[in-house]
Amino acid sequence: MSDSTKGRSPDSDPSPFPSPTPTHDSLDAAWAEVEQELSRPTSSTAGQTTTTTPAPVDQASSTVRSFDASSPLIMVETAFLASAASLIWLVNFYFPIGPVLRIFFPIPIALIYMRWGHRAAWMGALVSGLLLSVLMGPPRSLLYIMPFGIMGVLLGMLWRRKAGWGLAIALGTILGSFGFFFRVWLVSLLLGDDLWLYTTTQVTNFIDWFCVKFGILFQPSLPLIQAIVAAGVVVNNLIYLFVVHLVAWFLFDRLRNPIPRPPRWVQVLMEYEE
Repeated sequence: MSDSTKGRSPDSDPSPFPSPTPTHDSLDAAWAEVEQELSRPTSSTAGQTTTTTPAPVDQASSTVRSFDASSPLIMVETAFLASAASLIWLVNFYFPIGPVLRIFFPIPIALIYMRWGHRAAWMGALVSGLLLSVLMGPPRSLLYIMPFGIMGVLLGMLWRRKAGWGLAIALGTILGSFGFFFRVWLVSLLLGDDLWLYTTTQVTNFIDWFCVKFGILFQPSLPLIQAIVAAGVVVNNLIYLFVVHLVAWFLFDRLRNPIPRPPRWVQVLMEYEE
């Protein structure tokens, strides 16, 4: 062994040129390339893997995001909005503060549909029902799914397909009215009594007493009272769906998932111009 190699340590670089030390800028550039590569979704078709470059953030719109169906972002956002819907129902059930929270019952599920499509929206409604079933029991979770969970899916579908306010409010009113009678039927089944007949009978007796008390010559029949109560349920759901549309109009615009524009008279009434 020569004298020139005796004093060299085993860990020393045999190259005559020193290795370049990585700078902070080069590390940032390398990490940016890694993040860009990780954020690029892949889809496998016919044994071949294709890559799709995601759209820039500033080009967000009301369409479904260009992510793979198994993207963690879809699962995380769906779970978050489903738990938010369950929490709103839970808080309103134990601490009711009027109709304020009730307006937001279908909003989270509709937002899931607007952002990720029908599959994520149905999964969100199902997760909300399962969570409420654990926290409050299956009967009360059914009272949320029908009608509010399904209503969120319906409104999200109509809003994403640019349906007008008239069609969306009409279909939502039909679903909400059906949900009211479903609730009456479910509660009657659990109590073992016809709650609808009992309620309308009590209203009829009250009207009879009122007419006799003040000398009014009017004796309503039970079918007439039932028809009036049913009409009141429809009107109540009509007003409710209109308010839900107003809330979604202001809220979804700020979340960059706008719903179809309201009629002209609504914009004039709210002093809002496009």
